[in-house]
Amino acid sequence: MKQLGITTTVPIEILLAAGYQPVDLNNLFISDPDPARLLNIAEKAGFPLNCCSWIKGIYGVCLDYGINDVLCVTSGDCSNTIMLMEVLKLRGLNVIPFAYPQQPQPQQMEYTLQALAEKLGTTLAAAEKVRTALAPVRTMAYQLDELTWKDGLVSGGENHLWLVSTSDFNRDYRKFQSDLQKLIAEYQKRQPYPSDFLRMAYIGVPSVYAGGLYRFVESHRARVVFNEVQRQFAMPEPGNSLAGQYSNYTYPYSIYDRLRDINTEIARRRIDGVIHYVQAFCHRGIGDIIFRDALKLPVLTMEGNDDFVLNSHNRTRIEAFLDMLRLKKLKADHIETYKEAGNED
Repeated sequence: MKQLGITTTVPIEILLAAGYQPVDLNNLFISDPDPARLLNIAEKAGFPLNCCSWIKGIYGVCLDYGINDVLCVTSGDCSNTIMLMEVLKLRGLNVIPFAYPQQPQPQQMEYTLQALAEKLGTTLAAAEKVRTALAPVRTMAYQLDELTWKDGLVSGGENHLWLVSTSDFNRDYRKFQSDLQKLIAEYQKRQPYPSDFLRMAYIGVPSVYAGGLYRFVESHRARVVFNEVQRQFAMPEPGNSLAGQYSNYTYPYSIYDRLRDINTEIARRRIDGVIHYVQAFCHRGIGDIIFRDALKLPVLTMEGNDDFVLNSHNRTRIEAFLDMLRLKKLKADHIETYKEAGNED
């Protein structure tokens, strides 16, 4: 299958139906042994220092890995992708624009998907068949998520890694399904995490810190049991059609659509505190104002760009945040015990 790079999660069912192998360029960038090298390629080409590392990383991946065809999402993700697309054209790459509709309405989505299918030389009927073929592996991703928050058998980092990889299923959905099936069987044999671990939500785009953030949180007796955007990549609300599935996918739309999903999961997963990651120089960082107003839990906002590891400043902030949550929870438990003893006042 011919590789087609993608700049974020897209309707890969259409790509697969058209005979393309989707390749998530973000995942190639962050999993590279030396991602800073890929940033250097972009900066030597003229990308400014105050440009998002994901955009520069995607450019470096395209040139270094020889990705010649790229589907660029121009609406519903990063506004910088529009100019990235123009630079990739300058370098001779075949660039295909794709824009999510402004509103998550199935009728608009069906029109958008139909246009993409025609552009790639396939049909929505063929893509629906692929959607059916992907249903079992998506179901396994939901199972992995439940093993994380409900059963306490899967770490936040493992949850992040497998859910974020559903954007392209590591470029082979059959192998992905086989590997995940084996891992789930192994995870089910584990002892659950201790019940006194704090339960954390991670919202916002996947961070440049990769697994380091999750390991550090767990080293302080807390664990991420909700990865917002990564979970959305797995399409947790598949609906009855491709148009319904990608209308239920919250990330490309209003922050208020995301908030409804976040608040539902915060309640269901019994979250103690929220880590909101924002990428430096990204317009989505402004949304932190809305999250802090709408979420009724303590929020720690973390910003990253090209550091790739947690520095001492961020480690200290996380430690202090978790200490505060633990004291808050201890105080609430004492109040509840006091009331149960008949001391209503």
